[in-house]
Amino acid sequence: MNIAIYGGSFDPVHKGHEAIIKELSKLTEIDRLFVVPTYLNPFKSTFHFTPEQRYSLLKELLEDEAKAQVCDFEIRNNKATPTIETVKYLKNKYKPENTYVVIGADNLEKLHLWKDFEELNQLVKFIVVTRNGYEAKNDIIRFKRIDLDINISSTYLRDDLNLDYIPTKIVEKVLEYGRKNK
Repeated sequence: MNIAIYGGSFDPVHKGHEAIIKELSKLTEIDRLFVVPTYLNPFKSTFHFTPEQRYSLLKELLEDEAKAQVCDFEIRNNKATPTIETVKYLKNKYKPENTYVVIGADNLEKLHLWKDFEELNQLVKFIVVTRNGYEAKNDIIRFKRIDLDINISSTYLRDDLNLDYIPTKIVEKVLEYGRKNK
C-alpha cells in the first residue's frame, strides 16, 4: 500500500484544496490519501477557524471521497506538530511501501528549514502542486509535479471571505463558523 499525506492549515478549506484532493485521488500510485489539518502551522502563531472547525469542514467535504480521509493526529496533539512526526505516526500505523508528502510549490523555498528535513527526505517522496507565482524547482529534493495553478489563498479568503472560492458543500458551515469566530 502507498499513502500520501496532504497537510495544511485549511484555514479555511477552499476550492483549491478540493481540486488538489481530487487530483491526488486520481493518482494510481496512491492507495490512501490522508488529509491532515494542523492544530497550528509550525510557521504561524494563530488560526482563524478553530482546529475542530477545520477538521469538521474537511470531514464534511471529503465524506464521499473514497481514497481520501481526514486524519486528526495533529489536532489531537493540541500543538504545532512538525510533518516528520505525522509521517512517522502514519508509517507506523499503516506500514506503507511508499509514503508521499504533498506540498505546494510555495513551500519549496523553505522546505530545508522543516524540522528534521534530512530524515524526512529519506522517509518520503514529495509531490509538489504548482501555484501561480511560485517556481516549482529546487536542488534538494526530487519530486513528482502536479500542475494545477489554482490561484486561491486561505490568507486572502480570511481577509475577504469570498464564498465563490468555498466548496458549495460546506458554504453554510463556513458562514456559521465565521459568525461564531467574530
